[in-house]
Amino acid sequence: MKKTRNDILHGTLALLVLRTLDVAGPMHGYAITSHIQVVSAERLRVEEGSLYPALHRMEQDGWLKSSWGLTEKNREARFYNITARGRRQLADEEASWKRLTEGVSRILLYASP
Repeated sequence: MKKTRNDILHGTLALLVLRTLDVAGPMHGYAITSHIQVVSAERLRVEEGSLYPALHRMEQDGWLKSSWGLTEKNREARFYNITARGRRQLADEEASWKRLTEGVSRILLYASP
């Protein structure tokens, strides 16, 4: 049986995280990964080793802000929230994704002469 890949396409992690936080509000890292996995119907999986460095970079870039809080299991965790700059970046990322997917679709649908 062929193993299917569900790795996140390079460059889409920021888009997925920003969109998740924009829609769902402040979340901690594990909740972000779970949300992406559930909403994608288990087709996408974000590994912690990719997520936390990305969250740190996005916070440094001013796209996210974080604060400590308690999870639903009463554990301390860092919660991330999208900023106004992050919303502008999200719009740019969505436009870029749309251009990319339209281009790929054109190639896939191209009928040779």
